[in-house]
Amino acid sequence: MKIGVIISVNNAETCWNALRYANFCIAQSDEVKVFFMGEGVEYQKIGTDKYNTVEQADKFMKSGGKIYACGTCIKSREQESSDMCPISTMKDMYEIVKTSDKVVTF
Repeated sequence: MKIGVIISVNNAETCWNALRYANFCIAQSDEVKVFFMGEGVEYQKIGTDKYNTVEQADKFMKSGGKIYACGTCIKSREQESSDMCPISTMKDMYEIVKTSDKVVTF
């Protein structure tokens, strides 16, 4: 199954759980793409020892998951593009939604 995960919050526990869910889906042999938008693009800065968002994202990417992030949202926060938060577009999000069997939002 193809699953799209859209994360638009900067709450550490919520982002961590969304990424844990994405990792679980990968383990079920699903194809998973995560799109960060709005406050969600801040996920690398908000992680804690208890809710380590970067660790979950790293595991996700190493397992074959794909991460996308809204370029406008990144730029408005004066952040830089990175492998863990690559500048993407609304067209990328549209394609994720269009081609996914299921989409979940956090």
